[in-house]
Amino acid sequence: MLTADHEVAILNDTSVADLGTLTLRDVRTTGQVLLVADDAVRAGHVRVEGLVVERADVRGRVERPGAFGVEALQGAFTLWNRQPDPEVVITAELRGIGVGSVEAPVRGSGVFVGGHRSSGLDGGTVQVSALRTGEIHSDGGIAPGTPDLISGGVFVISGAVVEQVANEGPVTTYGQNDMVLDNWGVVRTWTATAPVTSLGPSGIGFVNFGEIDRLDVQAPIETFGTGARGFNLYDGSLRQASFQSIATHGDGSVGVQVSKPLPILEVSGDLTTEGGEGQSPVKGVQVSLKAIALSIQPGADVGTISVGGQVRTAGDNVICVEIDGDLGQIDIAGGVLADGANSDAIHVRGDMAGLDRLSAHAANGEALVRTA
Repeated sequence: MLTADHEVAILNDTSVADLGTLTLRDVRTTGQVLLVADDAVRAGHVRVEGLVVERADVRGRVERPGAFGVEALQGAFTLWNRQPDPEVVITAELRGIGVGSVEAPVRGSGVFVGGHRSSGLDGGTVQVSALRTGEIHSDGGIAPGTPDLISGGVFVISGAVVEQVANEGPVTTYGQNDMVLDNWGVVRTWTATAPVTSLGPSGIGFVNFGEIDRLDVQAPIETFGTGARGFNLYDGSLRQASFQSIATHGDGSVGVQVSKPLPILEVSGDLTTEGGEGQSPVKGVQVSLKAIALSIQPGADVGTISVGGQVRTAGDNVICVEIDGDLGQIDIAGGVLADGANSDAIHVRGDMAGLDRLSAHAANGEALVRTA
């Protein structure tokens, strides 16, 4: 199905009360796929079995969900329950969704699934048994310096309840404020088995504001650009997070930042950052960040951290590991290395166990642990 990039290629009829079962099978489009519960729609099941949105530009859509100080752009594929009545539930099974290409990333978000809730517990929901994506390429086209607008490669919005998210192809974002994988909703398990890559400034490989039971990223997370971070647990809840490796390149590009309780954090390979201090938006406000490799913030309570490789920073005037919250146990097999001028290996202000088993070195080759 072909239309102009900024138009809608597939849109459901919102004058009917029940969508029945709406199935898209082996479909290719130019233009957005927009499936929405609005107006008269109060029920329905959406099934996708193979969908590729080759091109789309949704930057002009004025309807955008808002939370945490920002608004989010719609996706090239958007499934959205906009009904304010919490009794309205749309169900879905979404498999084999691909968006954009290296040559032509879609403009806006890639895959967007959400309900009515902007905050709190009001409004209709989308209940998704499975969300499985193939290759995703997106560029939000957001102007530099914009603090309160974001997009996502794969975006689970508030009001979505998803049993399983599986990113089976690489997910790549290219622009300013593009989150690669972003959760505002409720997800039982989220698995990525192909690379997660941000090529623009102020992006994040994986960011959580919602609820996740188990996060398992079995391929590298890598970000490039000022303020482009690896993994952030800003809000919500997460029981266990596992990563193959995380690497960031750019000033202000934190590797891992945890601000809420997290029982288990695992990195099987290396956790590395390159860069010093830079600007990036946090919850709708531009702030100054340093490219810390591992940051446990006040309010965080982390049970165990295990890293199979090395935790390393390469920028000047940064801290490699910063512990301002509570940490029960830490094991870094490859040691901690702050490989930059005037950089420290570890700063501890919160409660932390296991320091005696860590090998920590600053650029001068001396072990360096400071507590305050």
